[in-house]
Amino acid sequence: MSKPIKKAIEYFSLTTLACIFIFPLIWMVASSMKPESDIYLDMGTIQSLLPSSQISQWFQTYMELFSRFNIQQYIFNSISYAAVITFGSIIVNAMAGYAFAKFDFVGKKILFWLLIALLIVPVETLIITQFTVAHDLGILNTRLAVVLPMIANMFFIYLFTNFFKAVPDEIVESVKLDGANNWTIFWRIVLPMSKPAIATVGTLSFIASWNDYLWPLMVLTDTEKFPLQVAITNINSTPPVYTNQVMAILTISTIPLIIVYIVAQKYLMQGLGGSGTGIK
Repeated sequence: MSKPIKKAIEYFSLTTLACIFIFPLIWMVASSMKPESDIYLDMGTIQSLLPSSQISQWFQTYMELFSRFNIQQYIFNSISYAAVITFGSIIVNAMAGYAFAKFDFVGKKILFWLLIALLIVPVETLIITQFTVAHDLGILNTRLAVVLPMIANMFFIYLFTNFFKAVPDEIVESVKLDGANNWTIFWRIVLPMSKPAIATVGTLSFIASWNDYLWPLMVLTDTEKFPLQVAITNINSTPPVYTNQVMAILTISTIPLIIVYIVAQKYLMQGLGGSGTGIK
């Protein structure tokens, strides 16, 4: 098979795969920008992938949605949860990774491999234990109960450990000779060298916290504290249920994920590919 034919097959396959993934997204956005009746009227035609022909109707659904539900509060909750979890994940997991990479202490290898072994344990098997701990701490139905269990993550610790191991020990030792302590070395030398790891952990933790549904649903009873994902279920089950409004709230919940991925795409590919530590 010639090289041009191989490339044509490759491009065709990638285009087909991209269309399979992007068509539902396009239909979701288009459905949120047209009246309820038009969604089912246009089903099965190319018009189903296009918004209403009347521009005045494009944002009518969103206005009706915001008037029926406290969407601003749900968005604020999701953003605040995601921001705290993302920042906390970077700091806590980076400190743990730095300790495993640059410190020598008794039981280091056993503890590290124990953390690696925990990666194969499904999160769902631990959720009852987490709920019991949250109950014993007296933090149920608080915002702290939502963010605290999601900060530490075994995979993020492993990722930071690998990146910090790639930082030459000579750099650390030379800085120590200048009188810097471990805290200064971590904050000013090692952490800035690991931008791909920071971007990867930040992006993945943001996505995980933004999409988290089961845990907030378990620990929260006050609807004012619900994140957007839990609120979507309420919107989808509160009569009357309008398909265009459901598509509108789904579109709103998808936009931040797309923005975060676009912004962090460069470093995310480096981090997941293990292509560097940021040292040039």
